[in-house]
Amino acid sequence: RQYVLEMPLHADFALIKAHKGDRWGNLIYRKAARNFGPIMAMAAKTAIAQVDQIVELGELDPEHIITPGIFVQRVVAVSGAAASSIANAV
Repeated sequence: RQYVLEMPLHADFALIKAHKGDRWGNLIYRKAARNFGPIMAMAAKTAIAQVDQIVELGELDPEHIITPGIFVQRVVAVSGAAASSIANAV
């Protein structure tokens, strides 16, 4: 039998939107953001997470963490007003 093997695509950067995160990069998502956020964090060489709120280490419940910090290289906190102005500019 003949088969077609498709090699996976690897991204250089992944821009991910999350609800909460800590300084180690552990992320919690809201609603549909959890569909592709974890997958893209794993596929990219550098994952940059935009979070609504950065919390202290240990404050996130380990059972609720969707993306572990090992896959995230940068965490940027953007407040709700700043995020909406960015979205309106685009």
